[in-house]
Amino acid sequence: MRLLLVEDDVALHTTLSRSLGRLGWEIEVCSDGRAALGRWRALKPDVVMLDLTLPGRDGLHILAQARDEGMTTPVLILTARGMVGDRVQGLNAGADDYLAKPFDLDELEARLRALYRRHSENYADGASGQEEKDALRFEKESGAVYHGAQVLALPPRELALLQALLARPGQAVAKERLFELVFPGQAEVQFEAIEVVAYRLRKKLHGTGAILTTLRGLGYLLKLPT
Repeated sequence: MRLLLVEDDVALHTTLSRSLGRLGWEIEVCSDGRAALGRWRALKPDVVMLDLTLPGRDGLHILAQARDEGMTTPVLILTARGMVGDRVQGLNAGADDYLAKPFDLDELEARLRALYRRHSENYADGASGQEEKDALRFEKESGAVYHGAQVLALPPRELALLQALLARPGQAVAKERLFELVFPGQAEVQFEAIEVVAYRLRKKLHGTGAILTTLRGLGYLLKLPT
C-alpha cells in the first residue's frame, strides 16, 4: 500500500512512518498544506492520511479541491479536532473516515486496511450497482458504520446502538440488552435514556433507507432496504 501522510507534527509523522513502514507500506510525508495537492497528484497514493491544521493551507480546503478535481483516493482525516461537528464537517468535505488524536496505532492500521480494501473492491467491480452504493453496513475492523462509501458520523452511544441493531437486522432486540450495550456499567443512568438515544439515531438514519422501528414491549428492530 502506498500512503501519503499530510502532517506537520514531526514527532507524529516520524512515528507513523516508522510503524507503518514496518508493515511493508510505502509512506510519503508532506508537512506543508500548500504542497499537499501537488504531492497527491504526483504520487497517486492508495490512501491519504490528512491532518486538518496545516501550515499554508487548511486540510479541509485541500480535501475539497481534491474532490472537485475528481480525485477519488480514500482519505482518512487525522486531527485533534475531535468534536462531532468537526467530524461531520470533514466527512461532508469528502473524507472517507475520521480518527481523532490521540489514537491507537492498531486502530489506525485497521482503518487504513479497511479503506484500501473497500476502495480496491469498488474499483475492481466498477463500484457495481445502486444496491451496494446505498448499503448500510458495520465495518468490524474499524468499528465504523458506512452508508455506501461514506462513514456515518455518530456520537458514541448512537453508534453503539446502531452497531447492536446491525448485528441482527430485521430482528427484534430487547431494550434491556440494548441498554447494556449502550450504557455499559452505568447504573446511575435511567433506563428510559435508551429511548432518547433511539430517537436521535432514528433522525440520523434519515436518507439511508434504514428504518428504526419501536416494538412496544419487545425493543427495537432495524429494517434495511431490500
